[in-house]
Amino acid sequence: MVSEKLEDILAGELAVIFCGINPGLTAAAQGHHFAGRGNRFWRTLHLAGFTPEQVQPENDRTLLNYRCGLTAVVERPTASADQLSLHEFSAAAAGFEQKIARHAPRFVAFLGKAAYSALSGQRDIAWGLQGKTFGNASVWVLPNPSGRNRAFSLEQLVTAYRELRLAVDDQR
Repeated sequence: MVSEKLEDILAGELAVIFCGINPGLTAAAQGHHFAGRGNRFWRTLHLAGFTPEQVQPENDRTLLNYRCGLTAVVERPTASADQLSLHEFSAAAAGFEQKIARHAPRFVAFLGKAAYSALSGQRDIAWGLQGKTFGNASVWVLPNPSGRNRAFSLEQLVTAYRELRLAVDDQR
C-alpha cells in the first residue's frame, strides 16, 4: 500500500475548490493531483475554460493562479475509489467541512456523486448546482474525470465543467 499523502492545493477566497474522492496510487506516488495517464481532469479543465492552457500534473500548484484549488475528501490513496469504506467518508466528514469553511471558496465542486452522497447523506443527487451549501460554499457535483469513468465522454465532461465555469464567471 502507498503511504504517501497527497498535499492539498488550497488558498483563501478561491472561486472553486475541486474535490476528488481520494488520491489514486499514481497521484500519491508522484505527489501530484490527477497524475494517472488516463485521467482527463487537466484536459477537461482547460477545454472548459478554467485554464488558458492544459496544466501538466507536475505543475498542479499553478491552478491557484486561476483561483482554483484541489483537495480530496478521503486522504488514503487507493487503486480505485470503490476500495473506500463508508466509515472512511464518515470519519473525514467534519474535518473536511471545516477545511472548506476555513478556505472559503465560492464553490466546492465534488468530482463524482459518491463523496457528496456519503457526506450529505443524500442518495438521489443530480449533476450540477445543489440546493444546499457545504462549509458555507455553494455545492456543484461534476462527473468524475477518471479514465475509469467511461460513462462520460470528454465532450460531456467539458460541457458539465463549463457550466460551473460560467457560474463562476457570473459571480465575478
